[in-house]
Amino acid sequence: MSLLPFSSQLIADVGISLGDEGKGRLIPEIANELRGTRAPVSVVLKVNGGANSGHTAGGIKLNLLPAGVVVRDAAHLCIGSGVVADPRKIWWETRPLEKKGHAILSRLLIDERTMVTDLTHRLLDLAWEDYRTNVLAEEPRGSTGRGITPAYLDEVGQWQITFSDFQAGPNFFARKLAHRADRALRTIQHVCRVSPETFAGFFDKLTAAELRANAEGLELGVFDKTEFDFTRFRGAAPFTLNLDAVTAAYWQAGTSLTKNIGEVRELILREVRAGRTVIGEFGQAYWLDKRHGYSPNVTASHTFTPEFFESAGIPVQRIHTVGVAKAYDTKVGTHTFITQMDNAHPLAVKLKQLEFGTSTGRQRMVGWFDAVEKGDALRYGGYQDMMINKADALTYAGDWHGELLICTAYEDAAGKRYAHVPRNEAVRKTLRAVYTRHPGWTEDISTVRRFSDLPTNARRYVAAMMKSTLDVAYAGESWPSADKLANLRYLGVGPEPSQIIKDVPATPELVRLA
Repeated sequence: MSLLPFSSQLIADVGISLGDEGKGRLIPEIANELRGTRAPVSVVLKVNGGANSGHTAGGIKLNLLPAGVVVRDAAHLCIGSGVVADPRKIWWETRPLEKKGHAILSRLLIDERTMVTDLTHRLLDLAWEDYRTNVLAEEPRGSTGRGITPAYLDEVGQWQITFSDFQAGPNFFARKLAHRADRALRTIQHVCRVSPETFAGFFDKLTAAELRANAEGLELGVFDKTEFDFTRFRGAAPFTLNLDAVTAAYWQAGTSLTKNIGEVRELILREVRAGRTVIGEFGQAYWLDKRHGYSPNVTASHTFTPEFFESAGIPVQRIHTVGVAKAYDTKVGTHTFITQMDNAHPLAVKLKQLEFGTSTGRQRMVGWFDAVEKGDALRYGGYQDMMINKADALTYAGDWHGELLICTAYEDAAGKRYAHVPRNEAVRKTLRAVYTRHPGWTEDISTVRRFSDLPTNARRYVAAMMKSTLDVAYAGESWPSADKLANLRYLGVGPEPSQIIKDVPATPELVRLA
């Protein structure tokens, strides 16, 4: 099957699970597909989140910069107004990539309304985690410590500092940052009730984290270790900062990007009117959306297609959405994980060797493919295409030759079936998964590039994932016409850019295999 055309010059790259689906690799695939056409990709826009969203594209791990970095002929790399961005982190990503030959600064445009995150947000992030565990005696959520939620709290609290403030003069910026620091320090001491010793330790923790995260930059000689020394920002007394040092560091980082600050909305309108394609790259996933996910296990931004227009600052219009998933599920933190595998299961042991967070290095929990979540993301969020990654990871290994499971519904203790995800978290916690079972395969599929060359059982399992997802999306009603069904556009069979199958049959033909 030749790939169907995209239905719009605007394309959203979104996750339809709990994040970590491999969305970063979709960007170069779309760019490759459209290269040489009338509507090549000219803009890749980071839509939401901040340095907490880790993407890997072309072997490069990214946080703040969009995965369009690896699309060398994409003229513009944009950071939208829905993003919260630390200017120092932008430099920490940019300089090593520039050293390795990637053109970043010549293509980078940061929207002037993009919000600035800084050290105070990172300290608050650590303080709230300490509050949860030591004051409320709750489970730790595994915060990234990147300051994302506190930064969005400043947005809704109307305390924003935006990148346009780097164009307003040092005194204006210094005053706003001083007020922000005062609020943060009072909150840490009096609300979070952090001990002086713990507060002092936050600076050491941040230093250690950034030394790890920026190891490559240090090896390349781009940075000296002092660049990541947060202890220089610690004040002489508990719950104080060396505010002059903090202000100077952020002012220098931000004003060094002055040429890269402007109006993303105008750029995108211009590129679309010129007939070119814009990809919106989302962090996290549908079930981590701050409104549609399950608090407190959500992120602080909107993580699905509508946010494209808010972040880009352009009118709502036709957009083509690609929903990305894995051939199994993963989660981190304290999520209710209905399809979680037993940690002793042979497949779980194998998969957990692969599953660590790009941003945090945290071990992910692993589970069976949850078609209820994917189907609801289709029903209520909407997407035209799917990409499913890591099918190769399900190949039998060792002595285990068991069945693969797909969750097609939930059930409570009384036997009541749920065809969709209940919106009440208290209900979700009481449910178990209802599975269909599918034979697996022993063949290595990582070298397969044509769908017809996959083992029979692998083809049937892929078909079952699609059929189960559609069954959930249209539970209790007839499926729409064939031209309105979501299609599986790409099937990932390994981590390398070349390890993708692109000739998956159209959905009506595919599901007949299930």
